[in-house]
Parts: sequence; structure tokens; C-alpha cells
Amino acid sequence: MADTDETTPADVLVFGSLNVDLVCRVASIARPGETVLAPRYEQLFGGKGANQAVAAARMSGGGNRVAMVGAVGDDVLGQAVADNLRGEGIDVGGLQTAAERTGCAFISIDAAGENAITVASGANGCVTAGALAPGRLGPQSILVLQMEIPLAECVAAARAARDAGARTVVNLAPVPPDLDEAGMLQLMELADVLVVNESELRAAAAICAIESGNASERARTLSERLDLAVIATRGSRGLIIADRNRPVRSIPAMSVEIVDTTGAGDTFVGVFAVGLSEGRAPDDAAERAAVAASLACRKLGAQSAMPTAAEVERAMAELKP
Repeated sequence: MADTDETTPADVLVFGSLNVDLVCRVASIARPGETVLAPRYEQLFGGKGANQAVAAARMSGGGNRVAMVGAVGDDVLGQAVADNLRGEGIDVGGLQTAAERTGCAFISIDAAGENAITVASGANGCVTAGALAPGRLGPQSILVLQMEIPLAECVAAARAARDAGARTVVNLAPVPPDLDEAGMLQLMELADVLVVNESELRAAAAICAIESGNASERARTLSERLDLAVIATRGSRGLIIADRNRPVRSIPAMSVEIVDTTGAGDTFVGVFAVGLSEGRAPDDAAERAAVAASLACRKLGAQSAMPTAAEVERAMAELKP
């Protein structure tokens, strides 16, 4: 969908979903059988993959080459999604055009800023790792994966990254309902970092038969079982990092007035990936990503709320004693 030099590897390559988000604000999120009214809705760009690519592009400030590989429909929304990514400076040469319609997400946000999301996958279910042309990944690349596209294609993409000498960050979101331990191990043996929120951490631990302990203990045991670093984000309580041969560490979140938490997790992942691509240690990359995720909660929407590198740097400077 765009001219690209496929012989130059991306610094951050996001392989994942692209959606158009329909967002409405409600007093409370509808329960089963209940109808709630909202005065209006907004049409925004989303999809966990696209969100993470935008977060990475804004944090890189044009200094890193960020690429997005996924699938959209041959429709007006698909063209709009591609144009939006181009406008962020993202390489979209790896976007596939599918027979299905472009994916859509339907998002309700309550008065406390919490959200409920229903995703119609559409073209996202058609993406293939074949779009990862030779040369798109290199030893300096960070591949970013999420779970809104087929698991088998994520595994194939991670294998391509391993073959190219690249590192892989897996955001296990959402946790596939049919994911079993064999599938988990197949993907994670090709990954370097697993990023989850608290509910995803519990689900991942259960899949691996880790059924007891608090969040720190689960993260540490999961890290040992999967032989990779585990980052568990905990909303306003910050995050914890567990990896091999080191104690579990905690990083606090920045205090902000919460408007909408929709894009916070994706902001964290995209900014964290940029930090790794810049050669930062995981703890340093995670600290910057935590600040960026907090800043993303101040505005409505996902991509529309994501901060720039300058905003993150300014916030980090203000946090220093």
C-alpha cells in the first residue's frame, strides 16, 4: 500500500491488527440485556497492532524506522487506516488487502474512564506472516506481536524474527480463549519479552498450571517456566518486571487525571519496543513506557491520546527530584 525499501530492516516492526474504533461515552457500561444511551460517538483509528505502531512512531520522533504489517479490507475504512499510518511516518508497505471488511471495534467508556470493547476482526483474521518479506527484519529489529490476529501467523512471524536475529515482544492481549500450554510454549520459546496486564497474567499463569501466589510470584514463576522476561502492567499501581536470575522489580505509574484508559496498554508496548530498539535496558525502557502510558490516560481515545517523545521527556524530567 506504500512504496518501501524492503532491504532496510525496520527498527520496530509491529505485526498485528488494524481497526476503526467507534467510541461512545456512557454513564455506566451496559449489562447483559440492558440498553444505555450516549449523546454521540466518535470514529477513531485503532486495533492493538496499529495503536502500538503509532505509539512507537511518536516516541521515535522520526529517528527509528517503524513498520506496520497487517491486513485491511478493500474498502474506504481500509484506505483511511493506511493513510492514517502514513501520516504518522509509519511504513505500510507490508499491509495486505483482504476479502473481508476492515476490522472495527465498538468501545463504551464509563464515567470512571473504564471501558468495554467488542471487536469485529474482519480483515485481521486474514493476515499472514507471508507479508514479512525478506529484509524487513534484521538483528537490530524488535518485532511486536499481539493476539488480535491468528496465533499460527504470530508464531510464524516470531520464527522469522528469530531467523533474522531480531528480538520479539509478545503482548498476550487478548488471551485467545483456546490457547493451551502447548500453544503458549510454542510462541514463547520464540519470544524475548512477554507483556501482560493483571488479568492476562492470571490467565497465562493458569494456562501454564501456575495457580497460586500473588502477582509478583506468578510473574517470577511464569518467567522461569517460559525462560523470558515478564512485564505485568497494573494500571495506577505501575508494573512489575520478572526475569531470569534477578529479583522482581516494581516501577510506579505517574499520577494523572484519568479520562480514558483505552490506549494505555498499547502505548506502553509501543514505547517499550522503541526503548529496546535504542539499546536501553529493559528496566529503563519500561520506566519510560510507564510514563508514556500514564500520559495516554489523560485524553479520549487510543491513538489520539498517545504522547510524543517530547511530552514523555518533559514528564520524566518533572518526576526527577
